[in-house]
Amino acid sequence: MKITTQQLHAVLGNTEILRGIDFEANKGEFVGIIGPNGSGKSTLLRCLYRVLTPSEGAVFLDGKELSSYRVKESAQKLAVVAQHNYYNFEFSVRDVVMMGRAPHKRALDRDTAEDYQIMRQSLKAVGMQEFEERSFSTLSGGEQQRIILARALAQQTSCLILDEPTNHLDIKYQLWLMDIVKNLDCTVISAVHDLNIAAMYCDRLYAMKQGKVIAQGTPHELLTPDLIRELYEVDAEVSIDGKGQLRIFYCPYSRKEA
Repeated sequence: MKITTQQLHAVLGNTEILRGIDFEANKGEFVGIIGPNGSGKSTLLRCLYRVLTPSEGAVFLDGKELSSYRVKESAQKLAVVAQHNYYNFEFSVRDVVMMGRAPHKRALDRDTAEDYQIMRQSLKAVGMQEFEERSFSTLSGGEQQRIILARALAQQTSCLILDEPTNHLDIKYQLWLMDIVKNLDCTVISAVHDLNIAAMYCDRLYAMKQGKVIAQGTPHELLTPDLIRELYEVDAEVSIDGKGQLRIFYCPYSRKEA
């Protein structure tokens, strides 16, 4: 699936958060969005998955305007792993993952053997198959994030949207989750906090600041000391390791002052 936006604007309260975003993710690409807190990354993603309605501009799925799809139709095409997932009721892990099957069902349809098979396959994919009977609320933040990824996998969409998906995970599971996502046969769009993670997994990057895209390109093109300083107001050293992997090392302020 190809996703594009044209001159996307978004206003929250009296503040313009997005100021004319042109964005493109081609079929099968892993596109990362980087930028400091408050730059508009999450707001852009929320417009893509219909939690927010743009004040101007449009989002397109394979050339068709997103607003022309019924919500259920777009949910069959886009799955989301958001930063925060709260439930007012006690749901089991099984129930949470089965929510991913809802876009494929009509009202009052019962869960089928195929639904349960897909749910268990999704739990296995994230290494949580033994947690099926557990209450979602009793899990750690990292475990919950893996269950939310399983729910998105159960949705079986052609695009996956992730909002800083590794925030609550330790290093092992950060890499493990991103490996899973990287190997999916779909388009992936993710806000990424860790630039080394972005360099390892993203095909292309969009750099955002103050609601605008200020640069785009491959990680090797974009992740330079100058761009990092412009985005985050920190100094960094960028090098290539023996395997050709980009590595970013930040310079502490104490060292700068010395």
